[in-house]
Amino acid sequence: MLAPMQGLTNQAMRRLFIDWVRPDTVFTEFMRVNAAAPVRRLSATDLREIAPQEGGVPLVVQLIGHGCEALVSAARSAQAAGAAHINLNLGCPYGRMTSGLTGGGMLQRPELLEEIIFALRSAIAGGFSIKLRAGYDDPNQIFELLPLFEAAGVDFLVLHPRTVIQEYQGVADHGITARVVRQTRLPVIANGDIRTAADGTRLLEESGAVGLMLGRGAIADPLLFQRLRGSAPAAPAKAERAAMLQRYLKELLARYGELFCGETQVLNKVKGVLATFDDADFEKAVRQLRKAKTMAAFSARLAELE
Repeated sequence: MLAPMQGLTNQAMRRLFIDWVRPDTVFTEFMRVNAAAPVRRLSATDLREIAPQEGGVPLVVQLIGHGCEALVSAARSAQAAGAAHINLNLGCPYGRMTSGLTGGGMLQRPELLEEIIFALRSAIAGGFSIKLRAGYDDPNQIFELLPLFEAAGVDFLVLHPRTVIQEYQGVADHGITARVVRQTRLPVIANGDIRTAADGTRLLEESGAVGLMLGRGAIADPLLFQRLRGSAPAAPAKAERAAMLQRYLKELLARYGELFCGETQVLNKVKGVLATFDDADFEKAVRQLRKAKTMAAFSARLAELE
């Protein structure tokens, strides 16, 4: 699965991945639920993006918000717009997205989750999953929540085994992932710190997870999907990595040019992608790309990549 990453996995990025490496499932960026709106809980822009699939690949609509009534209303609106599967975000670590606790913040009030999870499951006719952190500040909180998720009939879990307060510090503790897999009958998708094919293969073997959700690792290397499938080299040479980066960034420039307005916005969006790169061989080149002020300068420096 291609992870939902705010500001990165927009329509242009998702379609590039679908056309190039075809993930088994893609997610929308999270769609904010407006708890204050009496009727329209999702924006018109978000509603236009909703569909059961994108380019023939299943599209999961991820909701982030608070309040049982608002979340249920948004889920119904998403279904009416064509959503076949809805995911609830209980993992985003970036604080309050609205006037109430949302995303990973909801784990601070676990006593409110029973009503919300059961109500969403009742309202959602199609698939319903949850993406969450291991806990708010306690990595063992997930084990207290498993009975709720099972009783409610959640279809699967996507687990990022950090706490919310960790944000992206430290390492994802996939020992927790393995324990969750052993203690629940629900399918578990493993997420977090999967940067190479070796990482993913080892994680599947050691945890027993049924699948992987790829985030920053895939944004930095879209061919990670193919590397895991064995249809691209698991440990490519530098020249191949350079060729991949050139193709990838050229495609993004073209597709972002159709989605966003103006050279500055397009460049800023592409530079957001560059922030996920951690390949030491291209550290200097990426630094130069991020300094480019014009599309022409960016393209010239990209052509020099080797």
